[in-house]
Amino acid sequence: MHPSPPPGSTGRPEPLQRRAGELATRVTRRMAEEHDWFTALSPDDRSWVGLIAQGGITNLLTWYAAGAPERSVSGDPFAAAPRALAQTISLRQALDLTRTAVATVEDAVDDLVGAEERPRLREAVLRYSRDVAFAAATVYARAAEQRGGWDARLESLVVHAIVRGEADDTLASRAAELGWEDVTGVAVVVGSLPEGGSGPALDGVRSAAQRAGRHVLTAALGRRLVCVLGGTDDPLSDANVLAPLLGRGPVVVGPRVPHLFAAGRSVRAALSACDAAPGWREAPRPVGADDLLPERALLGEQPARRMLSDRVYRPLRDHPSPLLETVQAYLDHGRALEATARSLFLHPNTVRYRLRRVADVVALDPHDPRDAWVLQVALALGRMTGRDRRPAH
Repeated sequence: MHPSPPPGSTGRPEPLQRRAGELATRVTRRMAEEHDWFTALSPDDRSWVGLIAQGGITNLLTWYAAGAPERSVSGDPFAAAPRALAQTISLRQALDLTRTAVATVEDAVDDLVGAEERPRLREAVLRYSRDVAFAAATVYARAAEQRGGWDARLESLVVHAIVRGEADDTLASRAAELGWEDVTGVAVVVGSLPEGGSGPALDGVRSAAQRAGRHVLTAALGRRLVCVLGGTDDPLSDANVLAPLLGRGPVVVGPRVPHLFAAGRSVRAALSACDAAPGWREAPRPVGADDLLPERALLGEQPARRMLSDRVYRPLRDHPSPLLETVQAYLDHGRALEATARSLFLHPNTVRYRLRRVADVVALDPHDPRDAWVLQVALALGRMTGRDRRPAH
């Protein structure tokens, strides 16, 4: 059984519906007068907005002519618009359109129906506008979900490309889509995934990094979580914010690099350091990848071996004072100052002075157990790789 039309509406449905085009034209004109963003749209997009307005008004008048039944009244006036329009027009602007269309129809009520029908039509317009607003919110929520899913997949592709060292045009294009074309100050944080699905963990890390004002790309790599931070001046400090969101085990921070194309060096160091981290039981969490150079060298990583030799062994070898001989003797004698002095035929104060110079030159204190271990490994690697030969003069 069909609902009866509103009182006095007999013979009016077709005239009412024919007014939709005229009312849509009024809406378009009013939009141009009241909203600067509308006039900034391309002609095609303005045309689509006009079609949306006409479709919505036609649906309203058709529904009203059918007796304004108690059901979902709006249909979906946004369904005909191309999907890209949701990226051009924001939800706020879609609601601007809805409010303007409703106001235009309300202003025209006196011309559309007789006096006895006007209260009923005004009530119908209010009900209809409510459902249109919900329809708009649904469209934009769906678009946001789809965009979010696509961005997550794109993030994963970019992170995996960085891990594989694929710094090419494809990486540049994908990074640009994610807004990373001008991001500087990049570092990679690697930890384990917490228990449960990877999705919530990635979302949590992403949100925390964004709250800290950092650009962020995340991806799961097996049971590891890889986070690429952009715009960071102090990666270790930023990693402190992320560490509580990661699973058990080490959290390692790769070295800071100038941009995304150099992030491969940071992620390789961080992943290698994660493998090596169990070798340092007292390692802080998070820990810098370069702080694990001895353990990485023990795993056979050539860049770590080279860095230890170049950063520690070579500066001591090439120093004008016999710092290398002194610190090696100190380590060989179990860090006993008197025994070292006797073996070198030096006064203990001279040994103390030289050890302080070692700390100044390579930022490693021979009196500290951890630094002494780093020195021991670096000196051994320097001798094994033939870097103990002084350059010819």
